[in-house]
Amino acid sequence: MEEETARHKQELRELIWRRLTEAGVARFPGAWGRIPNFAGAEEASARALALPEVQRARVVFVNPDSPQYPLRAGLLAAGKRILMATPRLSGEKPFLLLDPERIKVHPLRAATLKGAFRYGQRVGPEEAPPVEVFVTGCVAVSPRGERLGKGGGFSDREYALLQEAGRLLPETPVITTVHELQILPEIPQEPHDLRVEIIVTPERVLRVSRETAPFP
Repeated sequence: MEEETARHKQELRELIWRRLTEAGVARFPGAWGRIPNFAGAEEASARALALPEVQRARVVFVNPDSPQYPLRAGLLAAGKRILMATPRLSGEKPFLLLDPERIKVHPLRAATLKGAFRYGQRVGPEEAPPVEVFVTGCVAVSPRGERLGKGGGFSDREYALLQEAGRLLPETPVITTVHELQILPEIPQEPHDLRVEIIVTPERVLRVSRETAPFP
């Protein structure tokens, strides 16, 4: 059953990567094998920044992938502190904390992965401040909040590390920004899979009920 689920998930990833590529909305360096950057990422990020949950938040966890770059820059420009995971959660302190009050360069520079390493502070889960919004990248997502990553399981681990350290509040929403073509009717899930509560595209905001889609 697990092998069948894994095979089905990979087929769905390839479906999305092909769909974005053929539609001409996948941005450099291409969709295949990654959390795909997409045309309209800036508009989706602007919608995410306008969410009341994001407006209220002081600390936001954001994945380091390209489609969420404009969101990271916008959060820093708005004075929010950002927590990012290092690639593959490397090192004893696998997170990077960016504090706009301490960063003296433009948010567009600090929001890149290279900029985060240069201007951010490496912290362990226990050293991280409480996270009020958790942003994750997706290859695909369903209206029920079912999420499909690129297959490494890192978002699940990032969430679990912060949850175990008591750095996620009970009301912390899980948000993603995606292209409309990344939304599928349903995605097979396993018990450890992270689910999404708010889906933001360039065109709309889709909210998922916690009652119909249980969360970790």
